[in-house]
Amino acid sequence: MTIWTITAICTGTARAFNGAETSAIAKRPREGPVQVLAEGLAPDEQADRSVHGGPEMALHLYPLDHHVWWRGIIGDHPALDEPGGFGSNLAVTGLTEEMVHIGERFRLGTALIEVSQPRQPCWKIEHRFGHKGMVARIITSERSGWYFRVIEHGEVSAGDSLERVSIGASDWSVARTFRALVAGKASAAELEELAALAPLSPKLREKAAIRRASATP
Repeated sequence: MTIWTITAICTGTARAFNGAETSAIAKRPREGPVQVLAEGLAPDEQADRSVHGGPEMALHLYPLDHHVWWRGIIGDHPALDEPGGFGSNLAVTGLTEEMVHIGERFRLGTALIEVSQPRQPCWKIEHRFGHKGMVARIITSERSGWYFRVIEHGEVSAGDSLERVSIGASDWSVARTFRALVAGKASAAELEELAALAPLSPKLREKAAIRRASATP
């Protein structure tokens, strides 16, 4: 399958979240066409721009398939009924981390987007759902979701297609990349490959290079 349907396009605004902390993790579905620009959907916000957002993390996709899995782990939760419950901008069923590769390109509505990196989970997921241990579950299960960069601006609406138009680094699925760089299960040779993998975000290429420099040959 190379074409999927966008169930929802979701955006959010930064709101009070935990004491002085703010977060835009709760993304809500939008109606009608939404612009897809270099920094992501317009408008959409990220509370902490040091770790979220920017051209290399312009769009986030967390598979809807995982919502079903999470119900078996934490039980029913209102956020699991929301297509943007994990901070996802794009709600899609039938597309997961093992099926998508770094550098893969997709036509999203009239925009062109490219897979840039896995998502690294943070404490805000556990706070949103009120369950400890979710970050560890994401790491062990490799249900991370991933980010896209925007190659060509355009527009997208719920019900539009997400069409794969080119294969990326076929040896480097999002799941394998996550396993190597977030779960920390990379060999020295894998780290060397990742450090040189041009479509991977610069931040993760640098991370791979630093780890390779300190790894045992």
